[in-house]
Amino acid sequence: MLSIRYILLLCHIGDYGMVLGKEIRLNRIIRKGRIVCVTLDHGVTSGPIQGIESIQNTISKVVNGGATSVLVHKGVIRSVTSMGHTGIIMHLSASTSLGSSQNRKMLVANVKEAIRLGADAVSVHVNVGGKEEPEMLEQLGMISGECNMWGFPCIAMMYPRGENVKNPHDPEIVSHAARLGAELGADIVKTVYTGDTDSFREVVKSCPVPIAIAGGPKTNNEKELLETIQGALNAGAIGVTFGRNIFQYKDPSKMVRALSALVIDKLTVADALEVLSSSA
Repeated sequence: MLSIRYILLLCHIGDYGMVLGKEIRLNRIIRKGRIVCVTLDHGVTSGPIQGIESIQNTISKVVNGGATSVLVHKGVIRSVTSMGHTGIIMHLSASTSLGSSQNRKMLVANVKEAIRLGADAVSVHVNVGGKEEPEMLEQLGMISGECNMWGFPCIAMMYPRGENVKNPHDPEIVSHAARLGAELGADIVKTVYTGDTDSFREVVKSCPVPIAIAGGPKTNNEKELLETIQGALNAGAIGVTFGRNIFQYKDPSKMVRALSALVIDKLTVADALEVLSSSA
């Protein structure tokens, strides 16, 4: 018969294994404590838009550019032949631009599926400030609990978005959204940038888990985009989770290399611009 002390020891070892497993998986989606994640879940939301018509081709480009991770839905993991050594984040939430309730994100997969498919983490989308918010909070709480049980990283996409949000970049609202993701069990929070370093520093300071910034709509101003990222990094963000500003760029591989220079290698905006302008 097992002694109480031995049972407690086994429990302690089990908890340690879960923590170790989560650390190992986190280190597959980040590099040197920083993240350059390419979000490629747009095929569900918007269809095969420009830049992701051939998802395998797009993934090959961002992998060659050195992305630390890609964020995709489960069907892409099944159908794509190779993602190299780039980390895989499986997105669990979905809605479409054709639906009557675009802000209502529903779970379309679970943690066990992600584990079976070889993903390194999962992500859940929560729109804060609208009538659909309670359901999405419930989903995040449930998924983060499953992730904790399996030693699996959980990323929360926390967007101030809904009828009660007048300004989605309001520092107080962004702080609330980010803190909400952390309080409900996320290991990394993705949220919008407030627009300046000082206010975003307060967002980072009030969130007990690392924050990465969302990319937003496609921009044609490369310098402005890089300066925005630099401002977020100066405030304490660990990096970026960008979609259109990478896969709709004229050379996605080069954009990823430029972002990696800025985020991972901690070079300057001028250095990153030089990467973009190089002939290589």
